Amino acid sequence: MTEQQSPRFERGTDGPKVIVAGVDGSDSSLRAAAYAAGLARRQNALLAIVYVQPVPAAGAVLGAPVADATEEIAEDLVAQIREAMERIRGIFDIRWEFHTVRGDPYHALVRAADDLTADAVVVGASEQAGHRIVGSVAVRLVKAGRWPVTVVP
Repeated sequence: MTEQQSPRFERGTDGPKVIVAGVDGSDSSLRAAAYAAGLARRQNALLAIVYVQPVPAAGAVLGAPVADATEEIAEDLVAQIREAMERIRGIFDIRWEFHTVRGDPYHALVRAADDLTADAVVVGASEQAGHRIVGSVAVRLVKAGRWPVTVVP
């Protein structure tokens, strides 16, 4: 007779509990947030929407009010998301929260996904031509191999 071992907890085996959606205000990122909301609804997961405020060194040198602009983008995104959630209230209930972090998009999303113990990450496909050469945030997240990553066109 063999001794039965107690089951070990495995992340993600019963479906995602936390889904991180990276948004930057682009059309593809907003489609990614909508897709992630559908996943969260079907899985009864928490939708953590993460906006990364870029910290460009050039903006500081030129004296541009970069911080004010990114704060406005974050506030606008929260307003858009709240409005969308209000439209579906009573039809679908989704648990969600909004996070704003500073830094470069890749490292900030990795840090947010780790801090939130994400089971999945959803991002929009890059809309910048240069990313085909250098590599987009989405490709870097996939290569990190730490969570399932869905890239929404």
